[in-house]
Amino acid sequence: SEEYLNSEKYEVKRWDLERADSLRELIARLNRVRQDNRALQRDWSLQFHDIPNPQLLVYSKKEENNVILVAVNLDYQHPQSGFVELDLESLGLAPHETFEVHDLLSGGRYTWSGSRNFIELNPHQLPAHLFKVVRRA
Repeated sequence: SEEYLNSEKYEVKRWDLERADSLRELIARLNRVRQDNRALQRDWSLQFHDIPNPQLLVYSKKEENNVILVAVNLDYQHPQSGFVELDLESLGLAPHETFEVHDLLSGGRYTWSGSRNFIELNPHQLPAHLFKVVRRA
């Protein structure tokens, strides 16, 4: 049928994985994170969190003690920032609890407290945070 004619979804692409701007390392890291975190292997616990900036999307997934918080910059050209309002109960956290978020993509670690926390994403560096939420002892 004509659907197949000149359709990108049926093209065979050859990617140069050695280019400086290759996504190979990032995609490999994402796949490792997905394999290592049970929360990312199911969709039943998907929870969106409020953020006033429409160019940012924040959601979480939870599987028992494995809590993952994802923040994505939808604007591929400009840095975006805002204060996310977390649903702490869905994350298994108390209202004024201090906790750590470990970015599994960049390696960064941040200490957050309470439900309102700042996020900034520059698409020229890394367009997303993939945080593992760690309760503090």
